[in-house]
Amino acid sequence: MENFWQMLREKRPELTRSGRLVADYLLQNPQGAQNLSISQLAQVCQVAEATIFRFCRALGFEGYHEMKIAIAQANAMVSPLPTRLEPGADTATLYRYASESVVEMLSAMRGALELAAVDQAAALLKNARQVYCLGQGSGQILAKDIWSRFASLSNKFRTAGDTHMQAVAASLMGPEDTVLFVSYSGLVRDTLETLRLARGSGARVILLTYCPDTPANALADVVLRCGGGENPLDMLGMPAKIAVLFAANVLVLRYMMDNPEQVERARHRTGRALGEKSL
Repeated sequence: MENFWQMLREKRPELTRSGRLVADYLLQNPQGAQNLSISQLAQVCQVAEATIFRFCRALGFEGYHEMKIAIAQANAMVSPLPTRLEPGADTATLYRYASESVVEMLSAMRGALELAAVDQAAALLKNARQVYCLGQGSGQILAKDIWSRFASLSNKFRTAGDTHMQAVAASLMGPEDTVLFVSYSGLVRDTLETLRLARGSGARVILLTYCPDTPANALADVVLRCGGGENPLDMLGMPAKIAVLFAANVLVLRYMMDNPEQVERARHRTGRALGEKSL
């Protein structure tokens, strides 16, 4: 059969919430997991043994023993991804570490991102008079990148500069406006202030975030989860940024599919304008 870890990443989005907890533990502990009994695995994942059994069946195994064999075989085929890089690591190790980190982050994001939330967010963007793509720190850099993508489809998409200009923009919004805000942690003071001002002006809020259950989440109408964990160190890395842009790309595609005539007109007009700049 196919490699267990590849199969687990592909099937993770189809699992139940408790099943995804088990999947995440296995993916984060590929070597240690093969030595755990079913009761030990249930304990570390804080689920019932029956949940582990159903998890095995959902992956196509008859029982836990058969799944442990598949894990051991997969681990024997490829050395596990190191949990940390050691001094003197060669470039091949760095390449593998970087690529696997992105794969694992995107796999976790696929399980966290709710498709219904994407539909709700796209509807808010479609009906908005203006959409401000905002963020703080590196989140602002990503927000500008997301804005540039949407701005090629409609000039109702805007952005703002530093925290002061974002506060000014938020204070002047109205009920027909929407904010698309990028915040990894949802805990930055300036982020919360901007969102409170926007909500106080009647604007709707879409939040692209990594962490669940934060003050910023409570201020959003729609939350698009871009990660599968809550480790603050993960939020500083390139894989987390890629996950945010991936989720944003799904939203862009949904918006394009929902507004085909507008998109076609925009492509024609922008293509003609930019074509004249080519040598």
